[in-house]
Amino acid sequence: MGFAEKLVQTMSVRKIIKMGHPTLRQKAKPLQKRDLTKVRFKNLLSDMVDTLRDYGGVGLAAPQINEGIRVVIIEIRDANLRYGVQELFPLTVFVNPEIELIDSQTEGFWEGCLSIPGMRGYVERPQNISVSYINELGEGDTLELHGFPATVLQHELDHLDGVLYVDRMKDLRSLSFEDEWARYLKKN
Repeated sequence: MGFAEKLVQTMSVRKIIKMGHPTLRQKAKPLQKRDLTKVRFKNLLSDMVDTLRDYGGVGLAAPQINEGIRVVIIEIRDANLRYGVQELFPLTVFVNPEIELIDSQTEGFWEGCLSIPGMRGYVERPQNISVSYINELGEGDTLELHGFPATVLQHELDHLDGVLYVDRMKDLRSLSFEDEWARYLKKN
């Protein structure tokens, strides 16, 4: 039985907090390796996977479920038409992640956020990054991400520092409700 299958044996969807909640504007605390062996951490990961899948997201940071710790999960399970995703990404747990830019090439995406439901905003981010992190087993790892997965990880890492995608927008005039975005802006 794989990691994802073990985590979803007990279904527990948590409430995602929304913009305006103070936890979303606080810097999350790092975890110690010994914390990763605790039942509370394993239950949190299980809850995060259940919550991400139930809400239909591609990434989730612990602060979004009101847990002020430096944990992020990403999973791109299918060709996500909301984002025009071109590639899949397996369920990955990032504990205490730190990124480095590989180069300064940027690209923009119309980002959405489970903590800002029903909205989209155009954000440009670096497209080639390296991330160092601890996985769910307490092992250190490094991964290079390019394109959309790099954008998703940076979006989620922002949550760990109390930053929302709207803070990264160069022009707030591109902030739009999803239905208006789909009708007028998606094709651009």
